[in-house]
Amino acid sequence: MLYRRFGKTNLHLSVFSLGTMRYLADSENVQQTIATALALGINHIETARGYGKSEEYFGQAIKVGLSVARSQLYVTTKIPPTSDADSMRRYIDESLERLNLDYLDCLGIHGLNTWEHLEWVQAKGGCMKAVEEAINDGRIRHIGFSTHGSLEVIQAAINTDFFEFVNLHYYYFFQRNAPAIKLASEKDMGIFIISPADKGGKLYTAPQTLQDLCQPLSPLELNYRFLLSDQRITTLSVGPATPEELVEPLQVADSCGELTSAEITIFQRLQNHQESVLETDKCSQCYACLPCPENINIPEVLRLRNLAVAYNMTNYGQYRYGMFENAGHWFPGMKANRCTECGDCLPRCPEKLDIPNLLEDAHNRLNGRAGRRLWG
Repeated sequence: MLYRRFGKTNLHLSVFSLGTMRYLADSENVQQTIATALALGINHIETARGYGKSEEYFGQAIKVGLSVARSQLYVTTKIPPTSDADSMRRYIDESLERLNLDYLDCLGIHGLNTWEHLEWVQAKGGCMKAVEEAINDGRIRHIGFSTHGSLEVIQAAINTDFFEFVNLHYYYFFQRNAPAIKLASEKDMGIFIISPADKGGKLYTAPQTLQDLCQPLSPLELNYRFLLSDQRITTLSVGPATPEELVEPLQVADSCGELTSAEITIFQRLQNHQESVLETDKCSQCYACLPCPENINIPEVLRLRNLAVAYNMTNYGQYRYGMFENAGHWFPGMKANRCTECGDCLPRCPEKLDIPNLLEDAHNRLNGRAGRRLWG
């Protein structure tokens, strides 16, 4: 296992962190998964108030006893932004009690996704007042935020200079947040990537087309290598359902250097394949088509279409597309069938894409069962 400095927190975290949203079958599974993670060298465990019984189960594991001293284990929990300080005070107290901890190494403001959330964070006497009190009395060591928000909201949150780290989405198949990575790095913030196996493309069940294109690596391994070759990134979340699911990601934990020529060749192969399959229907993700009068997140819909058509990543596309209209601010936007063909987006598209037709095709390909809200 390799370890990297988590920005200005000066904590040295393992390049993989144990995420705790999926291992909740029972307390025994939780304890076995934590024990396996620690034995493999993971020293950072991340949970959240919103992850069901995750904090409670983790607290039980701490009470039973872990294989490493508390001083060698870094614990992050996440609490949603609140419009008032009293709610945040109560939430911090409740999390510490459930976790059986006297202090948190890191607290993340969970789901700083909207401009309203940012206003709550910046309000005098708001939720950050309670956070500041907890920092001053030693119950919280470091403060950051997690986000599913737009690039613009993320950059604005970083520019408040309130935070020491950020949890965000960034993967080979989703590079929209690259400017936020750059800005966070310039401000010496720790950078924590959310769920690269799942949100990054459901790469643990990658389609055969993608598997073939990524040979001799697996798609999951290639995505991990893409991320860990970037020295600005501190750690990646791995959210196993069982201890066994920790094995594959940890196989790349000791190979975090620059991309090899063979890996660069694979990425070029993926790009060439996408361009040859999509031809003139490829969305370049410039976001110039927005805003949409019907609040359709056109670039994200067309990104999912790109992946489904080029790499047969239809299951992943359906999984994410099903979140539209069902996940609130965690995955905002209307489904593509809301398009009225008003034409507002057409003159703004530098590729001159027939966006209404592509939206209709994307909806037909991807509209399946409605998704639930995800707490990533």
